[in-house]
Amino acid sequence: MTVADTKSLTVDVLDASGKKAGSADLPAEVFDVQTNIPLIHQVVVAQLAAARQGTHSTKTRGEVSGGGRKPHKQKGTGRARQGSTRAPQFAGGGIVHGPTPRDYSQRTPKKMKTAALRGALSDRARAGRVHVVSGFAPGAAPSTKTALEVLARLSGRKHVLVVVERQDEITWKSLRNVEQVHLLVADQLNTYDVLVSDDVVFTQGALDVFLAGPATGRSVKAVGTATEASQAEIEEDTK
Repeated sequence: MTVADTKSLTVDVLDASGKKAGSADLPAEVFDVQTNIPLIHQVVVAQLAAARQGTHSTKTRGEVSGGGRKPHKQKGTGRARQGSTRAPQFAGGGIVHGPTPRDYSQRTPKKMKTAALRGALSDRARAGRVHVVSGFAPGAAPSTKTALEVLARLSGRKHVLVVVERQDEITWKSLRNVEQVHLLVADQLNTYDVLVSDDVVFTQGALDVFLAGPATGRSVKAVGTATEASQAEIEEDTK
């Protein structure tokens, strides 16, 4: 990877045979920004929390069926007084302070998610762990063997994140059953999956889709530029 200018980084685009097929520009506002570790931690915690079902539930003594009759008389037995066999100290009784269904999701602004993702990608890019390929299967049929050979030329590390286009069925079918490979479409790229992967591999088309952003709204590049501009204004006001 080389620095083309102050606005972008340049990486080689490799074809399925491992030969250079061109070059791709990685915008500096996406792939070369300062990594904010506390922000990344906050976003990842929120993402993992949102993935929790939150359906855990237990019954209290009032919700457990049965136990309406007093187990024995109040006095004269020599035993401790009891009012119900569904009290917490009995087997089959209710649970005290048990978990109840709840929503674990946290509100995370879009700008925070974007900044965290840019920081994670920048960390990988500065370490030379962002790669771009023109494709994984030269033919019209999926080939896991060929796709793994392409990955082996790019990286020998254990966990690889491969970002593809949504309609790229050949690459998806070629790599979907490979344990050390995690596949994502470009619009699903997130901070957590970047962090748990050693290398990030984009197909040429997926990189273009990622930088262009969704069909409606602003691209990740535009949001990143606006965020940096806002931060610069805040720093200027504090001087």
